[in-house]
Amino acid sequence: MAKTKALPPRARLPSPPSRSELLRLALRILGRLRRNPALPIRHIAGFAKEFLRVVRGRSEVKPGAGDKRFNDAAWSEGRLSSALVQVYLAASQEAYALVEELELEGRDASAARFLATMLVEAMAPSNNPLTNPVVRKRVRETKGKNLLRGLQHFISDQLDNGGVISMVDRTAFEVGKNVAATPGDVVFRNEVLEILQYKPQSEQVYEIPLIVVPPQINKFYVLDLSPGNSFVNYAVKQGFQVFMVSWRNPGPELAYLSLQHYLQALEDAHHAVMEITGATKANFKGLCAGGLTSSIALGRYADQGKLGTVGSLTLNVTLLDVAGMEKTNMGYFLTPSGLEKSMKRSKEEGVLHGHEMAKMFAWLRPNDLVWNYWVNNYLMGQKPAAFDVLYWNSDATRLPAALHHDFCELVRNNELGRGETYQVEDATVDLSRIDVDSFVVAGRTDHITPWDGCYKSVNLLGGESTFVLVNSGHIQTLVCPPGKGKASYQTGPKLPEDPHEWLEQSTSTTGSWWELWVKWASQRSGAKRAAPKSPGSAKNPPMGAAPGEYVRA
Repeated sequence: MAKTKALPPRARLPSPPSRSELLRLALRILGRLRRNPALPIRHIAGFAKEFLRVVRGRSEVKPGAGDKRFNDAAWSEGRLSSALVQVYLAASQEAYALVEELELEGRDASAARFLATMLVEAMAPSNNPLTNPVVRKRVRETKGKNLLRGLQHFISDQLDNGGVISMVDRTAFEVGKNVAATPGDVVFRNEVLEILQYKPQSEQVYEIPLIVVPPQINKFYVLDLSPGNSFVNYAVKQGFQVFMVSWRNPGPELAYLSLQHYLQALEDAHHAVMEITGATKANFKGLCAGGLTSSIALGRYADQGKLGTVGSLTLNVTLLDVAGMEKTNMGYFLTPSGLEKSMKRSKEEGVLHGHEMAKMFAWLRPNDLVWNYWVNNYLMGQKPAAFDVLYWNSDATRLPAALHHDFCELVRNNELGRGETYQVEDATVDLSRIDVDSFVVAGRTDHITPWDGCYKSVNLLGGESTFVLVNSGHIQTLVCPPGKGKASYQTGPKLPEDPHEWLEQSTSTTGSWWELWVKWASQRSGAKRAAPKSPGSAKNPPMGAAPGEYVRA
């Protein structure tokens, strides 16, 4: 009998602020407007003046450099469509400026920006088939078949994709074939993770291995996409012994797995890696929440006298001071009531579904990650493109309820970000005691982990830090292969407390930060020796080919 494919649960947004919190926000906004009644009048007047310029054909308002919604020539061919775009852009500018000039703070500022973004971008004329000349042209050309195909795509997303709009043609990729395809073997497995050892691609390798720790909410292969975009493939070719953590995708039966379980599982994997390589220490590289987990793991080591088994720490787009998320649109979801509701729901269901997190991250950038696909898939009736990064992004995992609870408490209390100690079951974590060299990387336009929040890590960690600011967003900062695109990064000779002071004295370099990291990491990876002829060891023999079992669940 054929096995029935399990349908993904319908994605819901993580809990927004409660009604009382939204009412309090509304009252604060009204209070600001009452104290400064000239503020809305000034922006209404500004819009009215620009509207008259549009009517007279004298407006110079145009989309920003990165705004692709109105690129098609059809928008400028008709006077009405062109004027509609300018009116919309003028109104958008005044709305965003008004929100900023309210001078709200903390989560209130985040909530106001998020709500304004949701409303303004939903109102774009490109989203409406009646006001989008490109869609109208498509309707004429296909005699309406594009809208029929769009309806089919919509129904498919509701039934087969948890209600989330598809961003990628999933049929173009297969894990282990054209993504997550760097040759290697599973050499360790426990109930929380697998460890992949990648096959050497050089005659000699550095003696100190590299353990890569991805975020628990995503599959590991953001660092092992198609060969030209694979950090793993690149690092292995440079002579590094790369060992990848592949987290298990837990079901409700594993709801009890807490941060403590993850820390112990990572320590057990660390010991296995040292046993396999014969090294007395390993270097760690953590991504996003995986970087937070790695830092807590090393803080635990420091308290238990085990930090000597660690050579260095690389952090990519990682917030140790999680208060930095409040400055992004994500702050809208991080209210006390929102966190409480989210923890309650995951406790009831046993897990936090990855599709829910994916939906939240999409709405943090609705222009690029929601409405763009709304127009392409549903209005134009076209399939989404085949991009390896977007395929990975759609391949989300679940978090066990206990780990989700621990992460929410970290966000709510932020002991680490305040430079205080954080208590796990068997240790007291103090980031300042992590006395190893660190390489901290952030993205200039990151909408999830703001760069200035990532920068704070250099003053929280012990040891000598190097900070690198990349001219890209969250995922583009991770996937930055040499020789592709227009990548650049900034570095500075000193690390003052103020990130913006660092920015002023930093210098820019054209190229990929991967190359800079190789120089830095090679100096902290020991001497070179002959590459191992076979994977694993007698104690930890190969258990199957990479990418393993957990990534396929």
